[in-house]
Amino acid sequence: MRTIRVPVVAILLVALLLGAVGGASAGAPRTVDVQILAFNDFHGNILPLSSLSSSGRVGSVPAGGAVYLATHIQNLAATNPNTVLVSGGDLIGASPLISALFHDEPTIEMANLLGMDLATVGNHEFDEGWQELLRMQRGGCHPVDGCQDGDDFYGFDGKFLAANVILDHNDQTLFPPYRVLTFDGAKVAFIGLGYQDTPSIVVPSGVEGLTFLPEVDTVNALIEGFKQKHVKNFVVIIHDGGAQTGFYNQCVNPSGTFFDYVNQLDPEVDVVISAHSHAAYNCLIGGKVVTQAMSNGRIVTDIDLTINTRSGDITAVTANNVIVTRTVAADPAMQALVDKYNTLVMPIAGQVIGSITADIKQALNAAGESALGDVIADAQLYDTAPAERGGAVMAFMNPGGIRADLIYGNQYYQELPGEITYGEAFAVQPFYNNMTTLDLTGAQIHTLLEQQWSGGNQSSPKVLQVSSGFAYTWSASGAPGDKVNPTTIMLNGVVIDPVATYRVAVNNFLAGGGDNFTVLKEGTNLQYGGMDIDAVAFYFGANSPVAPGPMNRISRVP
Repeated sequence: MRTIRVPVVAILLVALLLGAVGGASAGAPRTVDVQILAFNDFHGNILPLSSLSSSGRVGSVPAGGAVYLATHIQNLAATNPNTVLVSGGDLIGASPLISALFHDEPTIEMANLLGMDLATVGNHEFDEGWQELLRMQRGGCHPVDGCQDGDDFYGFDGKFLAANVILDHNDQTLFPPYRVLTFDGAKVAFIGLGYQDTPSIVVPSGVEGLTFLPEVDTVNALIEGFKQKHVKNFVVIIHDGGAQTGFYNQCVNPSGTFFDYVNQLDPEVDVVISAHSHAAYNCLIGGKVVTQAMSNGRIVTDIDLTINTRSGDITAVTANNVIVTRTVAADPAMQALVDKYNTLVMPIAGQVIGSITADIKQALNAAGESALGDVIADAQLYDTAPAERGGAVMAFMNPGGIRADLIYGNQYYQELPGEITYGEAFAVQPFYNNMTTLDLTGAQIHTLLEQQWSGGNQSSPKVLQVSSGFAYTWSASGAPGDKVNPTTIMLNGVVIDPVATYRVAVNNFLAGGGDNFTVLKEGTNLQYGGMDIDAVAFYFGANSPVAPGPMNRISRVP
């Protein structure tokens, strides 16, 4: 083939002529489109959650499951080569047995198959401690259990971010604070932040040696430094969130202190990808696009940026929450991963521990009590009531430790309808907490109840679930610290005596002052027992079929 050589001068002349004739193109702004795909609070749910439960649906649509999530992400990524996949935190932790039994290695392997680029740290990333989280990033077999699946664990291919999580011994961040990505010359800084109040909602040993800095101050300080480096575009990925009353792609009556924080962020922030509250919204707050994608892999947020490559500025941002429907084809590679771990976990997860008479759910009534909370508190009291196991007379369960419903029609492991397997029970309580019995006075029990709405819980109340025989009434109009009339606090129909001592059962997370129940740290004569999940299995084995709790132990008055 003959090659025709054209002089460079001629090429330049043609270009100038074309520019004069088609003047609209000369100097016209050039743009590049960038797509960000985000999901949050996945919690190791590589198996689809039951569509019979609200946590397995978006509205009435069955949603979630790694094999379908992979297909949706592939389809969305195919629309733009400049795609970044991020997690808003709690990718791991509070996971069902299929992931938790293997220290969440299956979920990290899932993230690698998805091609995840960045993940900020959530509070549940610290469930097994920050040293274990470093292993999630770097790889290597578990220091105690080894590589349980029979092969090596290579760690997370993407990068964890933690701009506000500081190692006390050297004042360095636990993970990089940000990642700057360049698209056709235009730079976008992704800043990742953990939840500032993480130390109050995880087991203290998990974050010992770490300091969590204020979220807003951390972001604004970083952006001030970036301005000297000519970076103009900022995406904040933060494990904190709010709520709204509309549908999953709306922003109706946004509420929560989180949105106050958003308004305090530097105006240069373009996008805030949020998490933690397990909500779904698509908001414009103070000129910033603010999103969240519910939880458990049921939604993926598709955020599209248009960037002027001459100025380097974002000129347009759109966002859309996409339901991860189960009507698409399952991704074959992801299916192989799920099948592998499902086979390995089956001998344990598939064991039937008992049965239920109907669905037992975690939904709260107006007083803050749930049918499932009643059952769990009863199970904990049943386990710890014998003298040799602690001699408890009442049990309290933190509502945040209840992660799933017990559904009569579920048949995950070929069990009969109504039968409950160990795997299903573990999904409800996936933390490996230990039962703890301790002495409290009646006055301290009153303080415990008041702390549900005061101190660190004033902005986000946490109503403890209580065992059979214990009852009290609280006032919705009462001031923080004065919501519970002590004359209504009763054990087996008798008012609690402020100066008497009572034996109380809680899990070790609460015993350490978790969820801001600091009075429990004053408990004496501590006795440690078995795991909370085993207490439930023990209870179901002796009391099946188990009926939903009556939800009549906590009363609310105006």
